[in-house]
Amino acid sequence: MQRTHLSLIASALLSAGLAGCGGSSDSTPTTTTVAVVDADTVADQNAAALLSQMTLDEKIQLVHGAGFGSSPIGGAGFVAGIPRLGIPDIISADSSGGVNVDKTGATSLPSPLALAASWDTSLANQYGALIGKELRTLGFTEGLGGGVNLAREPRNGRTFEYLGEDPLLAGNMITQRIIGTQAQNVIATIKHFAVNDQETNRFTSNAIVDERTLRELSLLPFEIGVKNGAPGNVMCSYNLVNGVKACQNSYLLTDTLKNEWGFKGVVQSDWFMAVTDTVPAAIAGLDEEQPGSLDDSVPGFGGLKSHFNQSLKAAIQSGQVPQSRLDDMVLRKLRTLYKLGIMASPPKAGGTIDRTAGNALAQQVAEQSMVLLKNAAPAGTSTTALPLNAASIKSIAVIGGHADVAVLAGGGSGGSPAQDGNPVTCLDTSILVEGIFSACATWYKSSPLAAIQAKAPNATVTYLDGTDATAAATAAATADVTIVFATQWESEGMDLASLSLPNHTTDPSNQAYDQDALISAVAAKAKRTVVVLETGTAVTMPWLANVHAVLESWYPGIQGGPAIANLLFGTVNPSGKLPLSFPVADSDLPQKTIAPTDVNVVYNEGLMMGYRWYDAHQIAPLFPFGHGLSYTTFAYSGMSSATDAAGNVTVSFTLTNNGSRAGAEVAQVYAQLPSGIGEPPKRLVGWQKVQLAAGQSTKVSVTVPPQQLAIWNINKHQWKVPAGSYTFYAGGSSRDANAVSSGSTIAGQVIARKL
Repeated sequence: MQRTHLSLIASALLSAGLAGCGGSSDSTPTTTTVAVVDADTVADQNAAALLSQMTLDEKIQLVHGAGFGSSPIGGAGFVAGIPRLGIPDIISADSSGGVNVDKTGATSLPSPLALAASWDTSLANQYGALIGKELRTLGFTEGLGGGVNLAREPRNGRTFEYLGEDPLLAGNMITQRIIGTQAQNVIATIKHFAVNDQETNRFTSNAIVDERTLRELSLLPFEIGVKNGAPGNVMCSYNLVNGVKACQNSYLLTDTLKNEWGFKGVVQSDWFMAVTDTVPAAIAGLDEEQPGSLDDSVPGFGGLKSHFNQSLKAAIQSGQVPQSRLDDMVLRKLRTLYKLGIMASPPKAGGTIDRTAGNALAQQVAEQSMVLLKNAAPAGTSTTALPLNAASIKSIAVIGGHADVAVLAGGGSGGSPAQDGNPVTCLDTSILVEGIFSACATWYKSSPLAAIQAKAPNATVTYLDGTDATAAATAAATADVTIVFATQWESEGMDLASLSLPNHTTDPSNQAYDQDALISAVAAKAKRTVVVLETGTAVTMPWLANVHAVLESWYPGIQGGPAIANLLFGTVNPSGKLPLSFPVADSDLPQKTIAPTDVNVVYNEGLMMGYRWYDAHQIAPLFPFGHGLSYTTFAYSGMSSATDAAGNVTVSFTLTNNGSRAGAEVAQVYAQLPSGIGEPPKRLVGWQKVQLAAGQSTKVSVTVPPQQLAIWNINKHQWKVPAGSYTFYAGGSSRDANAVSSGSTIAGQVIARKL
């Protein structure tokens, strides 16, 4: 509940109380019953009162953008306010990993996928809060981050913007991000609704997915986020879902989102070509079209039309769209502005970003999200390659990845600009993605090389750019340790051709050499080889057996350099876990290739998405979902499970840090549902991130509500917990060979869905 609403409620109660006791000469005390009005009701009442004062043209003005580039402060979208009614301008900015507006000083955080790898919901809240605070400081009303489309296709160019392949992980992380952002009196978005899982043919692709898969996987993170986070904004996607445009799809927008889930906010279109027909979009439940225009044309975009200005007005006047539908669109927007305190206190542009606070959180997120994938001992030693010991290392060779000057970031609207200038020269500036986005990667001035030098001041640290594999291998042969940096650039508007590390052929704008060949050459000569990955998704590693350690740093943000060095030298103990599976090869994926010409994207794998696919088909991944090593070791023991009368299962076990360092473990709980019902071998049903001192043990209890055990009944279109025998597993990944287990028999039940 926002402080503005508390003030309104307090004023109402005070007025009622004074009216009940004032002006009476009777000395007998009177009892006055005062109804407590919740914040939602107050917002609804205020919105309805304001709506009653609006003209038709004013209502139309609030349901579409004013056109691309119309915002007075930049950003993505602009809906002009109505001063006579006190309705402020609504200005939005892309904000997946920070406010995506250049030269503002906004913090460039690690990518959302990196955040997901932390498995830390409190950190997600802080992440959302910082973005919300900076949006408001710069004058923006609404942030357009918040992607939760599942990594069904890890070659998707926007995987770095999303939260992995599991709906429970994604849903819980986005919930806290939403709450953190909206606590700053800024509207948060959840997107792209729905089944928007690849960029190829993104304006015309048709996701063909069965109802059960749709509900149990693709829609589930949205359901969790909408019900528990209550975002003010849901952005519908470009693609079609089972033959109907997502932004004109009544099953998604009205039947499911608004009627079933109780969403009270605004459904906003994605930018350009998400809407093709005025009346179907309005009737289906779309509340706002972006970027819109001041008439029905979109200048400069090849004759594109805007549908929610004059066309919508004409449809209202002709009765094709009921006046009540327009009123509902506007009411949703107004009640959101009231609910989040924006009517009482609109954001004002011109504030100054607190870069110290932003950098501190950026580094914290980076350090908590990096995943140690491999850590083996070099031949002839008993000590693992990491952490590095600055006192004993005399020489370090740092190779490739522009590690001398910067760390990598993703592109498109999900990226964040290099606020201090891009230190890396693009190799080919002529290439554009979709004719809109530059194919030149963004790099942040955060040098891993400088941070490594600072950690090992007594060592000789040399840098080679990687363009000469022979020279790199020669340098590696004499160094005590060699650290190779490898990068993989992703962007909106394009999919990766492969999960292989890009080379000069596959990414000519950003890559000057064959990265796999470089790593193989170095590994053949080096005494100790450490690979640091800066990627936006999974990556294949044909050289894995020949290197000693691999650290996945994702797109680590503006403090990526110091964060990487802190992990390498053990100042911070790795605790990140993979939010998506890493396959051995592209051929292990459910969708073998992304067809450039076939717009029908058929979800033939059904419920077997992500780690469920590998489990169901007994395919060994390169690294499984949930995997991540530490500089200490954890053991699970003494597991039990108990079910209460409401169907809640409490899974308890002992977690022990039996190593010599303090560390954090993401203790994951998976459930195997009864056989014969068509479910994957197991699903994630809960987790806890537990910090333990060296040698410390603690009892961990994870409560699994019945909703997380439910399956979708396609005949009755409802959720049901199947009766039968369940097995629960607790371990350090989805494939932890040392996981402990416990069985429970659970009675079946139809449930009212509350997540």
